[in-house]
Amino acid sequence: MAPVYANAGADIETVPAPQKIAISLTVNGVEIKLAVAPWTTLLDALRDRLDLTGTKKGCDHGQCGACTVLVDGRRINACLTLAVMKDGATVTTIEGIATHGTLHALQQAFIDHDAFQCGYCTPGQICSAVGLIAEGKATTANEIRELMSGNICRCGAYPNIVAAIQQVIGQS
Repeated sequence: MAPVYANAGADIETVPAPQKIAISLTVNGVEIKLAVAPWTTLLDALRDRLDLTGTKKGCDHGQCGACTVLVDGRRINACLTLAVMKDGATVTTIEGIATHGTLHALQQAFIDHDAFQCGYCTPGQICSAVGLIAEGKATTANEIRELMSGNICRCGAYPNIVAAIQQVIGQS
């Protein structure tokens, strides 16, 4: 039996789309002002509005970690975060990890340990590892594996990723 709706067949008023919301972000050291729809994710704002395509759209469900960025120094999944929720925040993407043309120690360690194959997950892995090191909670390979478990590498470069992170932790 089909559901019965109280106003079936009645004229439906057109509801206008919500207005765009003005936000301000500091992205990779640059203050940015944007007007975004309330449903725009931080990932889509970064990729589609700011052309920062290093941050990847993997699963769009927060399960793969390809979209990991740092917000106010903490690692988050940008696909699960609405841009309007981060008004005033400082965002660091993979494009902002290197400084003055010099690779970040993690970027160099990923190269040294061949910690990437196809490279699709690498930006999220590196941003997550930067956050992990800043948290200071991982000292062993098992702790690194556990705390990086939200970042999936479909190529299976996990041993090399852990080695790269250990190299940088050993340098700190």
